[in-house]
Amino acid sequence: MKKDNLNTLFENLKDDFDIESPDKGHEQRFLAKLKDVDQTVANNMESTSKRNWWKPFMGIAASIALIVSIFIGTTQEPEVKDLASVSEEMSETQDFFTAAIAQELSKLENERSPETEVLIKDAMQQMSILEKEYEILKTDLTESGDDQRVIYAMISNFQNRIELLQSVLENIENIKQLQNPEIKQSTI
Repeated sequence: MKKDNLNTLFENLKDDFDIESPDKGHEQRFLAKLKDVDQTVANNMESTSKRNWWKPFMGIAASIALIVSIFIGTTQEPEVKDLASVSEEMSETQDFFTAAIAQELSKLENERSPETEVLIKDAMQQMSILEKEYEILKTDLTESGDDQRVIYAMISNFQNRIELLQSVLENIENIKQLQNPEIKQSTI
């Protein structure tokens, strides 16, 4: 069907096509015009290259300036300290809290069910907020030079995370007991 449409189109346009031959000498005139254009372009490039000899050097200088500024910017950023960088005791404290939080998170994941999903999701959002606050405290510790108030705030942040997880686990246990009254009666 498409072939028929094409054939019909070409049949209708047959008289509109330009099939005339160009005048004698057309090729020579065309080549002469091309030669004139080539010479004009060559002359413009020659005069431009004489005037803009400094442009490649400006590009190189800009590249060097960019590399130097990136190098200086990355080397001057201080290393962010955490609780473990303060002392050996604080390193042990951070390890203890980190392990306790990981253990509580594991317990929380084991309790995941359709009934507890909303509670766990909310707890994870609150944990995310506490972790962001801890990142800010790490920056504060770096800037303050081991300020005791910042160290106490970091420890408090760890404690808040553990308390949050334990509270959620207690709430999950309460939900389980409300759903299974048999468990509640056997403990009485």
